[in-house]
Amino acid sequence: MQEHFDTSGRTRWRRFAALAVPATAVAGAIVFGMAQGAVAASFAVSGQTFKVSASELRGEGFVQFGGVAEEVDGTKHPVAVTGIRRAQLFDLCQSVKVPGAPVVLSTNAGGGGRPATASDLLIDAEALEGDVEFTNININQDASTLDRGPVKGPRKAFGQQADAVTIKNLRQVARSTQAGTFNLTGLKLKVNVGAAAKECF
Repeated sequence: MQEHFDTSGRTRWRRFAALAVPATAVAGAIVFGMAQGAVAASFAVSGQTFKVSASELRGEGFVQFGGVAEEVDGTKHPVAVTGIRRAQLFDLCQSVKVPGAPVVLSTNAGGGGRPATASDLLIDAEALEGDVEFTNININQDASTLDRGPVKGPRKAFGQQADAVTIKNLRQVARSTQAGTFNLTGLKLKVNVGAAAKECF
C-alpha cells in the first residue's frame, strides 16, 4: 500500500541541491562539520562514488547536515548527510563503474508498483537532484538538535529537518548508504560490459 503524507506547510523546489541553501552556506556548513569530526558512515568508504536513481522516493522523518566520508587511508570527502526514518523507493537503480574497464555493476529493484523499502536510511551524498516536496520543514536548525530522523549532526552546524519528503525523478551521487533494514523487491543485479555498460543516469 502506498503511503500518503499531509502536505500542509510544505515547501516545493524545482531543483534541489545538497542542504538546499546557497553554495557558500553549504561550504561553510560542511567545513564546520569536518572540523567537528562529523562522519556519518560507521565504515571506511571506497575511493569511488556510485549513482542512484528512482522515479520517486517517499520518506518519513527527514534530516540533513554537512559531514565527511573517510577512506581507509584517511582521505576525506565532504558530503551532505541525509537521514530518513522510513523510505519507499520506486523504480530504484544503483550503478557503479569498475575502474579501468568498460564494466558497470547495476542493481534494480522496486518496479511494478512494488517499491523497495528502507528503515533508518542514512546516505552520504555528493550531489542530488529532483523535484522535491517537504512537509513541515525547518531550515538552519542546529544539527545537534535534529530529532525527526535517524541521526543528529554536530553542535552549532547547519541542519534541516522535515516530517516528510517526496522526491520525484531522483538523481543522486553518493559515497555511502546505510540502513537498519533494506527490502529490495524484484531485485535484479547485473554486470554490464562494453556497449551495455551504462550507469543509471
